[in-house]
Amino acid sequence: MQSIIKVDLGPQSYNICVRSGGLDELGSLMGDLSLGKKVLLVSNQSIFRQYGERATAALESAGLEVSSCILPPGEQYKTLNSVQKIYGAALANRLERSSTMVALGGGVVGDMTGFAAATWLRGINVVQVPTSLLAMVDASIGGKTGVNHPLGKNLIGAFHQPRLVLIDPDVLKTLPAREFRSAMAEVIKYGVIWDAELFGKLENCKRLDQMRYVKADLLAEILSRSCQAKAEVVSKDEKESGLRAILNYGHTIGHAVESLTNYKAINHGEGVAIGMAASSRLAVELGMWDRECDRRQSALIEKAGLPAKLPAGVDVEEILHTLQLDKKVQDGKVRFVLPVRLGEAAVSDRVDGDLILQVLKEML
Repeated sequence: MQSIIKVDLGPQSYNICVRSGGLDELGSLMGDLSLGKKVLLVSNQSIFRQYGERATAALESAGLEVSSCILPPGEQYKTLNSVQKIYGAALANRLERSSTMVALGGGVVGDMTGFAAATWLRGINVVQVPTSLLAMVDASIGGKTGVNHPLGKNLIGAFHQPRLVLIDPDVLKTLPAREFRSAMAEVIKYGVIWDAELFGKLENCKRLDQMRYVKADLLAEILSRSCQAKAEVVSKDEKESGLRAILNYGHTIGHAVESLTNYKAINHGEGVAIGMAASSRLAVELGMWDRECDRRQSALIEKAGLPAKLPAGVDVEEILHTLQLDKKVQDGKVRFVLPVRLGEAAVSDRVDGDLILQVLKEML
């Protein structure tokens, strides 16, 4: 499996390199980009145990000086305290403005490493090496970096584009089933908001809840089409001044549910699936999207083994309150991404609180 997708941002352009066995070529691929001699490899304990030695060997074989910073795994550690540990490792290993941080891990590692790179010495290079399907199709691309605040997800952050995104599909062989399902929420999202053909290909697959049921050719399509969709949107709108907002489909309510369950009971993809189910119903109620499309989306969410109901114990009034803290609020109004037709979505601020409560209560 091999493809190269360009994120076209003028002087900040970079490639997404999808290559089986690519992890062993990390050093040579970086060498072609003149990213300095010193590299700080940031990962978490479980990912580093599996792939740390290979990544380090690949970097050292290219003549790079490699140090590492290993963090505990989990969304609950996506905090400024963890970023301080990355800063500490950067200082201890004398990273310079020409140096590079390499994020080896899922979206949590990628977001924190990107934020640390954006702010260390006012900005140094970062390379993303995602090891989860969710990070491959979404988090590693586009330059959004950040950490969570106790009151909201990703409220602290910066835009900082990577110099390279290296996707090695072979590492997905060790991906836990729940993490695979979580990623399918983002893939379904791309089908709804941008790529109706991808949506149809997902519908033709009998099961989407485990990777072993997804044939290699479909996995290749999922990776290439999802990355292409994100690259196209980001290339048109780097810093979310307009079109890029559609990438937040399902995320507004999803982030609120994640936050209210302390990032433990519901993971990111599960939250997005719940958010997509809610946004789809809001769009139906507003006459923007038909019930048949809502049914088809619901069927895909179910096929992927993802939730479409709110978890027990979550207060719908609390969700409504948390929505007001969302970073996409504008002039006091919550902005929702709502589907219009398969392959197209729009941003709306005309969703009132009563309608949100009505839909959320139906999802209990």
